[in-house]
Amino acid sequence: MSHEGIRFVSAKEAGKDDGPKLTGDAIKPLKVRVDKTGGTGMSIDWADGHTSNWNFAWLRAACPCATCHEERDAVERAPGVAKPKPVALLPLYEAPSRPVEVTPVGKYAIRFKWNDGHEAGLYSWDYLRNVCDVEYRKQAQ
Repeated sequence: MSHEGIRFVSAKEAGKDDGPKLTGDAIKPLKVRVDKTGGTGMSIDWADGHTSNWNFAWLRAACPCATCHEERDAVERAPGVAKPKPVALLPLYEAPSRPVEVTPVGKYAIRFKWNDGHEAGLYSWDYLRNVCDVEYRKQAQ
């Protein structure tokens, strides 16, 4: 019997609550804008009147693929928070995160192929609106 796709979590992680999840019009995009050429990021106007804006660095650091998600959870890093860079005598130049390709996935998600070669994450409308709302609630406190 295969256990592929099953993820075991700690009691601490299972008890995490970021508040109620948004549904309905809150996760229905009316307009999605990706400024791939200008490199500024993505914005979504939602059916409930809210507008979300993300820069590409934040989106890359919030990749929802299993590998990135587990890596963030292991060090308790929130979506959108970049990995700390190792301290080096001579820091190497790293190109800013930018998508080289953007593809809609059905009516439920968007996929980015990043300039670092990563392309495993499907950014569902549900995921994007709920991480936006979590950040909005944190800033409002």
